[in-house]
Amino acid sequence: MAPFGTLWGHLDQRQTKVILSVAAVNGLELAQPEFLFQNRPPEFTTKFPLGKIPAFEGADGLKLIEGATIAHYLSSVGSVNLSGSNANEAAIIDQWVHFAEHEIGAPTGNITGMIYGYLWPFNLEILEKETERILRSLTYLESHLATRSSGYVALDTPTIADYILAGVVFSAAGSALGAAERAKFPHVFAHYTRVTSDEKVKQYWGTENFVDVRITEYQPVTFA
Repeated sequence: MAPFGTLWGHLDQRQTKVILSVAAVNGLELAQPEFLFQNRPPEFTTKFPLGKIPAFEGADGLKLIEGATIAHYLSSVGSVNLSGSNANEAAIIDQWVHFAEHEIGAPTGNITGMIYGYLWPFNLEILEKETERILRSLTYLESHLATRSSGYVALDTPTIADYILAGVVFSAAGSALGAAERAKFPHVFAHYTRVTSDEKVKQYWGTENFVDVRITEYQPVTFA
């Protein structure tokens, strides 16, 4: 059977991990061309002139950008419902998707952008403020997950919100959260383990990129 679509992305990127996980759970095969940040192939830039990843092209010609949008779409077309069965469930799921993206994902992106030199000049004061924002959000999330007997953030079964939350937690643990910070949020990291240890998705995740001590200094990198 031909792939359901083509995903342009990079497995170091949390959004790509989420999309591949949602596709795997739903039994959707995705072609994955090689992507080089500094040498974007013409067949990619012609279809996606903004040049961002992840980007998705369906076998039917549908083109999508933005990780959460692509994941939402794939969660709605496969064999497993990850988006809720009614308006109330869909709203609860969407609430946690937006919380994860904006309250954890956004400040983490700002921190990594400063640390690795692709956003704006390194500023320790801003880094500390963004770290405080992450910790405040994780404190709220920790309290919520402590009430969830299922261990999942929105419903009693896995939803797209769980995968997106795992994605932002993965990113935060690679820069902003060292072992000391992670120890303060046992329910959050139990949730991460629960979601990412599924046999269908565990190949995309792991903890080997988690830092022992949070990064608080400039560490510029060069992207291939």
